[in-house]
Amino acid sequence: MMRLAILTVLFAAALFAQDEGEVRFGTTVVIPTGLQGQIYHINKYSKQLPDFEKKKPVGTIYTTSLNIPTQDFRAGFPGVTKRTEGFAIDYTGKFWIEHPGKFKFALTSDDGSRLYIDDRIVIDNDGIHPTATKEGTVELAVGVHRIRVSYYQGPGFELALVLQVEAPFMPRRVFNTNDYKPPSTSVETLH
Repeated sequence: MMRLAILTVLFAAALFAQDEGEVRFGTTVVIPTGLQGQIYHINKYSKQLPDFEKKKPVGTIYTTSLNIPTQDFRAGFPGVTKRTEGFAIDYTGKFWIEHPGKFKFALTSDDGSRLYIDDRIVIDNDGIHPTATKEGTVELAVGVHRIRVSYYQGPGFELALVLQVEAPFMPRRVFNTNDYKPPSTSVETLH
């Protein structure tokens, strides 16, 4: 009986680790209040983010957070394409601020990335580089705000994309759109 209990716990832990360990840039399942990522193929030797307006997306993914820690680039682009280099994603969405104040964002990437809030660059972490984190602060009022995170993966060897936020009187954590939905009594929506 004890052995069966131990095996059950180990099996459950393995399943949990598999789910937790499988890092994704997004899913093809629509998440209305999440981030929508337009996927682009680019030259794998690109040295900076592409001009997305001059490119045609090859697919769309959805996510509520960007939490891809540094990993071997050969892991690729889970769930979307077999491409491991030379891709870009332009994520856009909206989020609700309940309590105004200064919000500090941290954007970690390998290779380049940029964070825009309400069409203003808050963090520029562009270019070919190993995993690097840059920070930026923005004053946000109560209400709906637009967010955009642009990312690209150039030539190997690793990739990463993590967006964190430190809200007023809150510790730093991964930014998740589920934490920034309007209250049910609000007239404004994120759509």
